[in-house]
Amino acid sequence: MGTKTAIARLDGDGLRFTATTGSGHQIVMDNVEGDSGPRPAELLVVAQAGCTAMDVISILRKKRQAVTSYEVRVEGEQRTDTHPHVFERMTVTHLVEGDVEVDAVRRAIELSATRYCTATANLSAGIVEIHHGFLIRDAKGSEHRGEVVVTGPNEQPEVLGTRGVLAAV
Repeated sequence: MGTKTAIARLDGDGLRFTATTGSGHQIVMDNVEGDSGPRPAELLVVAQAGCTAMDVISILRKKRQAVTSYEVRVEGEQRTDTHPHVFERMTVTHLVEGDVEVDAVRRAIELSATRYCTATANLSAGIVEIHHGFLIRDAKGSEHRGEVVVTGPNEQPEVLGTRGVLAAV
C-alpha cells in the first residue's frame, strides 16, 4: 500500500497555508479574501485534470498518435446551499489536435476514466458524476466531439461507445 503525505502550515494572520507534499513540492492555498493561491476545492479540480491528462497523453503516445496540441478542461459544479460544499458533477473535456484516430482518443479516455485515474476513482466513489468527453481537431481541419463515459456516483461507469458521439463536422 502506498502512502501519500502533506503538511499544511499557516502562513500569516489570514487563511493562507503553504502545503508541502511528501515529494517535497509546495503549494500555497488561500481563501477569497487573501487570494494569494488557489482554494483547496480548486485543487480537486486540478487533480482531476492533471491525473486524466497524464493518463490519456501517455496512452496516445503508446498508440503512436500524432498529437500536436493537447489540453484538458475540467468544470466542477459544487453544492453551495449546504455545508460541506461538495462537488456533484464534473465535466472533463479533452481537447486534442493532430493526426489522431477518434477511436484511439475515445479508448484512451475510457481507460483513464475507468481504470487508471486515481482522482476519477476517488471522486466517483462518492456523489460526483463525472462526464468524460473530447473535442478533436484533426489534421484535415475537421472537428469531432463526443462523450465517452460517465463515472460515479458510487463508481457506476457507463461507457457510451459510439452513441456518445455528439457531432462530426
